[in-house]
Amino acid sequence: MDLLILLIVLTVAVLVTATGFALSHRSRGRRAEAERRVVEEARRAPTPRAPVQPPRPAVEPEIRPDLEVLVEPGAAPEPEPEPVPVAPVRPRLRDRLGKARELLSGLVGDMRSRDRIDDDTWDELEEALLRADVGVATTARILDDLRRRVKETGASTPDELLDLLKTDLVEQLAAADRTLAFVPGELNVWMFVGVNGVGKTTTIGKLGQQQAAEGRPVVMAAADTFRAAAAEQLELWAKRVGADLVRGQEGADPGSVVFDAMSAAQNRGAALVLVDTAGRLHTKVNLMEELKKLRRIVDRTPGALKEVLLVIDATTGQNGLVQAKQFGDAVDVTGVVLTKLDGTARGGIVLAVQAELGLPVKVVGVGETADDLIEFDPEEFVDALFSA
Repeated sequence: MDLLILLIVLTVAVLVTATGFALSHRSRGRRAEAERRVVEEARRAPTPRAPVQPPRPAVEPEIRPDLEVLVEPGAAPEPEPEPVPVAPVRPRLRDRLGKARELLSGLVGDMRSRDRIDDDTWDELEEALLRADVGVATTARILDDLRRRVKETGASTPDELLDLLKTDLVEQLAAADRTLAFVPGELNVWMFVGVNGVGKTTTIGKLGQQQAAEGRPVVMAAADTFRAAAAEQLELWAKRVGADLVRGQEGADPGSVVFDAMSAAQNRGAALVLVDTAGRLHTKVNLMEELKKLRRIVDRTPGALKEVLLVIDATTGQNGLVQAKQFGDAVDVTGVVLTKLDGTARGGIVLAVQAELGLPVKVVGVGETADDLIEFDPEEFVDALFSA
């Protein structure tokens, strides 16, 4: 009995083992078959391609208003172009002589409307010249010379008369030398004289700026020691121009300032000394005697004094002629700077100064800036006066 049970148990164990082995073998066959199929399918499958990236949206180029060019994002901007220097435009006397042209334009129109030269023509011409501040004596001299030319040429129409007048005035004004004297390699001194308020200090500053722009080292001498504002104003101009300034204490001896300025110029190799002087003294010292003393100090260096420029306010009219006589007698003026020759001046003082005193107008101021201080051009001046 026990043997029978043992055989049954062994038989069952054998059957279980065989069944397990068969199932295991079948499972391994299935896995192998599955792997074989995967490999086969992989071989037959097409080679995978890289994923296609979607196109980048278009980006509008950035507009730089300051450069006014198109700049791609991320690209370095083009450098801004260097500004092109623009030469200053020289002011035209025709545009600035508003008052004088207004006074003479009516005359020109009336004269051209006539068909012959008569007594009324001469009367109107005389009145116009007087109103333009030419002065009585100078007007008489101009008309006398004009009558002579009319007889010589046989002119018979107002147009011919005006042409003769313009030619006569240009010849008179152009006869004088209007060049500001400057000798390279030497010490050059320009003295500026005139009453207070005519623009001496401003004129020195503007001329100093122009001369420095031409490469001439400048020294400014604040010899108007009786008016503190004059030295302070000249100091501002010297800083703006890059010029050296020599000044003294208020009320100091002007002669010592001029002497020190000339010494400084020689030591520093400066080419030009611009001397500002008083237009009125607050002491009993005579102004003209003081100016004579300053000139003697400059003359200690032979040949250094190249110009004595009288500054006249063009709006003062005939008063400017009186000033010119006084200063001319004291310090031997070599030329005139006529300031404020703009829309408020009548302009005829130019003719009077040269006719009465023989002093040429060398420089005229027709505005506020340094570029508005220009050399006087006789032909342009006369043409501006008589242009309709």
